[in-house]
Amino acid sequence: MEDTTTSVIAIIIAAILMLLVPLVIIADRNDDLAVLSVQTLTAEFVDQIIKTGKLTENEYQSYINSLSTTGNTYDIDIEIKILDDNTSKRQTMQTNNVGENSYYSIYSTQIEEKLFETGNDEGFIILKEGDIVSVVARNSSKTLSQSLKNIYYTIKDEDLHIIVGAGTGTVSKNGIT
Repeated sequence: MEDTTTSVIAIIIAAILMLLVPLVIIADRNDDLAVLSVQTLTAEFVDQIIKTGKLTENEYQSYINSLSTTGNTYDIDIEIKILDDNTSKRQTMQTNNVGENSYYSIYSTQIEEKLFETGNDEGFIILKEGDIVSVVARNSSKTLSQSLKNIYYTIKDEDLHIIVGAGTGTVSKNGIT
């Protein structure tokens, strides 16, 4: 009788493992592909901005739509550090820098307000050479892999695996056309 009970339990455990292990492996592969996609899309988005010196509403919407093809939702943090030249003119009318150049930052909410302004046919932000653009996209929805790993991470009290894509670059061309 004990052998039968042990055999039944062993068969049930083996069946669960035969289903669970491939599920975890496939879910991890899907997350790996999502990470690669998000990183590539973010790098391409930042490259487009720094090469043209301009961020348009259409480019931003296209980036968001491309991210949604991974099947997840993302929180997008954009920071643009705008170079504030500290220049002064001498009496000879030559421009010389006095002191260090400084940057001031605008963030996602300010950028979205400028892009989606009412009354503006196509929202855009013009950047100049030397401005710095940083974009970070983090998933805000749980994937299957994250749900399965959450059981283990909760026990170990560690942070949850998150899909992240980041890109940073310095604008190389003035956006004024």
